Amino acid sequence: MSPFGDNDPSASVRCPVPHPTSSRPAPSKKTAAGAGWAARLTTACAALAVASATLISPVIAGTYNPDRAIGDVVPAWKDLRGTDGRLHSWHDVADRDAVVVAFTCNSCPYAVDYEQRIDELARKHSGKEGARVAVIAINSNLIPEDAPEAMKRRAEERGFSFPYLFDASQEVAKSFGAVRTPEFFVLDRERRIVYMGGFDDATKPADVKKRHVEDAVEAVLAGREVAVKETAPVGCLIRFDRKRTRR
Repeated sequence: MSPFGDNDPSASVRCPVPHPTSSRPAPSKKTAAGAGWAARLTTACAALAVASATLISPVIAGTYNPDRAIGDVVPAWKDLRGTDGRLHSWHDVADRDAVVVAFTCNSCPYAVDYEQRIDELARKHSGKEGARVAVIAINSNLIPEDAPEAMKRRAEERGFSFPYLFDASQEVAKSFGAVRTPEFFVLDRERRIVYMGGFDDATKPADVKKRHVEDAVEAVLAGREVAVKETAPVGCLIRFDRKRTRR
């Protein structure tokens, strides 16, 4: 059965099916020439079918991420306004061995549950001189509760120790294939994705048994391969702007 199911792109390519051999008399030269032409047509047609399936086959992404796979290099971001009033870019963390990017927001209860855990991670790894890790939070929601002023109030109230940036164009979230808040990505020094998904395995701190982001960061710093590379993010959907086209 085709991996495309009923939508097999090669299904529209109909190739002639050769007749099985029989005990008929030997064909004439004219008939033999026709048979040779039919065989060549069958071969060419089969090649076309394979090429059609190859050209239209979907790009392989992650298990839970629709656009990104482990090992992908993410595009550099720039000019993201932070709650500190500054414009932040990729160059701000160019010297770090690992970067944790958290897509989060003010309005999602799941994201709020992880604020303290993100802050603890930042204070542990990036809040000291010569730190090798950067922790960055990005809000891509375009609703009043997640507007820059609301983000600034939230950061001041909670005392965030990490940059909290506003993705006004939503292009950064799209470039990562992020769809939920919170959703986490751990990048190595070459800015390849080595882990993506949830922060840990339980929304309640008391129930946590596996700290996926922390484990990935420690693996990068130690030069080891990350054991768990992807998990399903749990949270609210990012509020992507849906532009309607006029008829």
